[in-house]
Formats: sequence, C-alpha cells, structure tokens
Amino acid sequence: MTTTADHIVRAQTDRARKRARSRQVWVANLIALAFLAAWWVYSLSVPAYQMPGPQLVAVRMVDLVLDANERVQLLWSLVHVLSAIGISFVIGFALALMSNTLWPLRGFIDDRLTPFLNAFSGIGWLFMAMMWFGVTSFTVIFAVTLILIPFAIINIRTGLDELDQEIGELGRSLTRNPLRIFFRITVPMLVPYLFATLRTAFGVSWKVVLTAELFGGNAGVGYLLNSARQEFDTETIFAVICFIILFVYLSEVLVFSPIQRNLKRRFARE
Repeated sequence: MTTTADHIVRAQTDRARKRARSRQVWVANLIALAFLAAWWVYSLSVPAYQMPGPQLVAVRMVDLVLDANERVQLLWSLVHVLSAIGISFVIGFALALMSNTLWPLRGFIDDRLTPFLNAFSGIGWLFMAMMWFGVTSFTVIFAVTLILIPFAIINIRTGLDELDQEIGELGRSLTRNPLRIFFRITVPMLVPYLFATLRTAFGVSWKVVLTAELFGGNAGVGYLLNSARQEFDTETIFAVICFIILFVYLSEVLVFSPIQRNLKRRFARE
C-alpha cells in the first residue's frame, strides 16, 4: 500500500515539474518573440544602416553560410576556438595535476600562477601577442589560450580535491602501477569536471575570439567584423554577432546539455 502511494506521489510530482517546465519554456519563448518584435518595430523608425531589421539580418546570416569566402572565415574562427580549447585544456590539466601531486609546486601554482593568469587582462595578452608574433592566427590562438588556462586549472583542481579517497585507496590496494590507477580510476572520476571545463571553455572562447580576431587576427569572423566596420556594413556586423549567438546556443542545447544529462544520470547512480 505504501509503495503504491509512493508511486502516486512521485507521478504527481513529475507531472507538476513537467507543467512548470512547460510554462517556463512558454514564457521564455514569449519574451524572445517580444524582443524580436520590438527590434523589428524600432528598425522601421531608423535607417537600415543604423539598425537593420531582423529579416535583413536573417538573410545576411544565410549568406554567411552560403558564400564560400565568408564560410572560410567561419571555419577559421572554429579552428581558432578548438585549438585554444585543446591547448588550454592540456596545459591546465598538467598544471592541476602538478599542483595536486607535487607539493613543492602547489603554492606557486595555486597562489601565484593561477591568480596571475586569472587577473591578467585578455586585451593585454592580445596586445603582447601582437607585438611578439604580429597579426596572425597564432596570435589569436595564443591570446585565447592564455585566457582559458585559469578556467581549466580551477575546474580540474577542484575535481582532484573532491575525488573519492576510498576508491583511490582501493585501487592502490589492487595495483601499484600509478599509470594504471590514473587512467582506470582517477580519469573516470574526473569526467564530470573535465566536461565542465570543456563546456566553460567553449562558451568563453567564443566571447573572446571575436575581440582577438578583430585586433590581432588576419582571418576569422572577427576579421570579417573588422572589414564590415570599416565599410559601415551594419547588416554584416549584426549577422556575425547573431550567428555566433545562435551557434553557441545550438551547441549548448544539442551537444552539451544532452551529455550533461547523461553524465548526471550515470554519476548519480554511481
């Protein structure tokens, strides 16, 4: 009897959560539509070069994908972002491991290097890279990488601090091979933190890559944005910004959120 009552209560709770979630989605969609309507109405009262309407921006966004030269610029930005994420992830992972395992370096990495990288201006890294390497793709990757490294160190370091020590002791009782323990026990337990690091880096990198390409790059959407600014091409400026917002949003909804839900279910069971 109690079990049946529990099932009924659980079903009612699930239905209430689904209804609440449905209402939240409707409210979010209505607010987005209201924003687009306000944008469209305002665009009717000002010149197109000052505020192009959403329909003009949407057409220009399609042109960005269809035009071969502009599609190359989009791909260059993707290369910059993925390269910076990969390099910063490897460096951040290595520094977090060194901080966790080599106690003489812990104070330097945790109390000196990480706060320094976290506080250093992204524009500062960009200008220094421009002086050192010129206006190149390497300049963009270098600047974005230095901005992402502290995020990787902090996330992975937190994961290492919160590992289940009992499982680690169990692994050490079964084998003395440190590499086997690391790859079979430590890395699997770090998966949620590693994923959170990549997810954060992906969002942050798209925020800073535009600025890096705008000032220090010779390719990418930031370079395209700079050309549009010089020609006072407002439609292209709005289209590039909206395209990046849409791309990052779809990546979050279609890629990162499903993976996050799967990880949550898996590690909740464990």
